[in-house]
Amino acid sequence: MSNPQNLTYSKEHEWLTAAVDGVATVGITAFAADALGDVVYVDLPEVGRVVEADETVGELESTKSVSDLYTPAAGEVVEVNQAVVDDPALVNSAAFTDGWLFKLRLAGEPEGLLSADEYTAQFGG
Repeated sequence: MSNPQNLTYSKEHEWLTAAVDGVATVGITAFAADALGDVVYVDLPEVGRVVEADETVGELESTKSVSDLYTPAAGEVVEVNQAVVDDPALVNSAAFTDGWLFKLRLAGEPEGLLSADEYTAQFGG
């Protein structure tokens, strides 16, 4: 699966949508989901938590490893994807759609993120 052009990407393999009314959606890339293997558990940040860019906010557990989840931007968590908590395999099967992880009310313009082309050049996709 190629990396969608309408998203920006962190070097930690999270993606971020453009903000709508100040809120952006966060997930992990298909590259990261493939590297993890079958995701069996997702620990997401609590709604209301204020986070800084690149902060560890949860973890993803697969059949082969546990990986920290980072936030690609600063802001306040305003929603988590309960469907992913209930069915972690969505992270693998729909990384860029139904497998989103949380929504963030941005505290400002995200910095240091990669375009789809830059991410693909560094990590593939």
